[in-house]
Amino acid sequence: MGVKERGQQRPPLEGRSLECEGDVNHSAKTPAPASPQYTGPDPSESPMSRYDRNQATRNHRSNPCCFCWCCCCSCSWNEDRNRRRRFSRDTKLEAVPYCEVCSKPTSEEVDSWASSFEKLMKNPAGRNIFREFLRTEYSEENMLFWLACEELKKDHSKHSIEEKTRMIYEDYVSILSPKEVSLDSRVREVINRRMQEPSCHTFDDAQLQIYTLMHRDSYPRFLNSSIYKALLQNISRSSSES
Repeated sequence: MGVKERGQQRPPLEGRSLECEGDVNHSAKTPAPASPQYTGPDPSESPMSRYDRNQATRNHRSNPCCFCWCCCCSCSWNEDRNRRRRFSRDTKLEAVPYCEVCSKPTSEEVDSWASSFEKLMKNPAGRNIFREFLRTEYSEENMLFWLACEELKKDHSKHSIEEKTRMIYEDYVSILSPKEVSLDSRVREVINRRMQEPSCHTFDDAQLQIYTLMHRDSYPRFLNSSIYKALLQNISRSSSES
């Protein structure tokens, strides 16, 4: 018959085997080249271009999360906050700028410190040893602020008082300072008003608040610390040997 039957169609090309399309065996094509082995950085590529490419990859991985106040370790705000904390801690661990000149305390004086915080703070040797303890708790700024206020009260020069007041504010009251002491809002308002006309009593309320904080918070731990116990032992040993 010269006419094809109705409904009979030629099979689509996709269904025909590849071997039937010709005498070319596609499975015998040229094998894929082996993966190149790393032989070191390309000499023609500058180190800076490699750094830019790697930096872009790292930035893509550590994009900040949607809420910058979350606890995600990849949050850029969280990284900045941790960086500021480390800077604050390192600043507090700097070398002691000065220690008060004092004589060696007697055993009676050291014993009295356990019964009275006031006696501890009135004794230069007691302040030095208590300050050493505060450094271990990263709260030395409380003692430094208290000492600075004591020095301010001894000054009578108007120009010197204004200069010292400004320095104390910048070092211990300003929220931008790594040595900022803990003060409530009421005391801060009092300081801000008094800073308009600085005097040797500008920080009286703040000094009292820090004194109370050290008395209630740090002093009990100081009495149980290894620093104070070691001092007691050394003093007792020296007294018995003499």
